[in-house]
Amino acid sequence: QAQLVESGGGFVQAGGSLSLSCAASGSIFSGNVMGWYRQVPGKQREVVAHITAGGYTTYAESVKGRFTLSRDNTKNTVTLQMTSLKPEDTAVYYCAAGFDGYYGWGQGTQVTVST
Repeated sequence: QAQLVESGGGFVQAGGSLSLSCAASGSIFSGNVMGWYRQVPGKQREVVAHITAGGYTTYAESVKGRFTLSRDNTKNTVTLQMTSLKPEDTAVYYCAAGFDGYYGWGQGTQVTVST
């Protein structure tokens, strides 16, 4: 069974920074794309960023230049560093193994950005 455990998140003022981490079991991490998605109540889940096994990253236009996704293949972890946070970044953030969580999803962690 896929296992992804997220940590980080919380409450921050606009302009602040937060870091989200996701630890994955080796069977779903190794060699796979990992990603972060987010969801606001009443809206569809949207992609935030992806990173390939080799470290190539892609970002949603809304977070480019502000968020940085990295992975540690020795620890089976991915980290989303979020800076210059805006109130519109408020959402539940989900770690995913594979595109659209093909191999599994984390439980989600709340990020709240106040004005």
